[in-house]
Amino acid sequence: MRTERRTSTARVAAAALISLALPVLAACDADGGTADAAPPTATGTLEQLAAKAACEPEISTDAEELRQAKCETQDGAYVLTTFATDRGQREWINEANDYGGTYLVGRKWVVSGDEKVVTALRGRLGGDVETGSSHHSGNSGGGGDEGSHSGHHAS
Repeated sequence: MRTERRTSTARVAAAALISLALPVLAACDADGGTADAAPPTATGTLEQLAAKAACEPEISTDAEELRQAKCETQDGAYVLTTFATDRGQREWINEANDYGGTYLVGRKWVVSGDEKVVTALRGRLGGDVETGSSHHSGNSGGGGDEGSHSGHHAS
């Protein structure tokens, strides 16, 4: 009985050590280095997110379904968009992906801008980086181009 108790205690101790080691292993990349660690994904209003990103937002759209602001920080210029619903956000992203670009995506918010800017902001806002694949020819048929497409690129 004493041997069984020691074996059981050893198993519990081994399981505890493994559970402590897993988060450390998960933070390493394939080369043994530390993985890109972003903070937890930020939440909040457009103004709260802008403050976390160290930006004074210049509101360009203030509608029921989305709010949008131009921002400029030491990292560069970008557009911050917040959404009333998850569905509205996903529809916007799906459309934006047709124009290419790099997006930092959180819950009910998106930052669109150059990859360098989006990557830098991820360190403050968390979120996931998504890259659109440009299928757009640059001519929307109405005389516009992707740079003038509403809300997809910072000016």
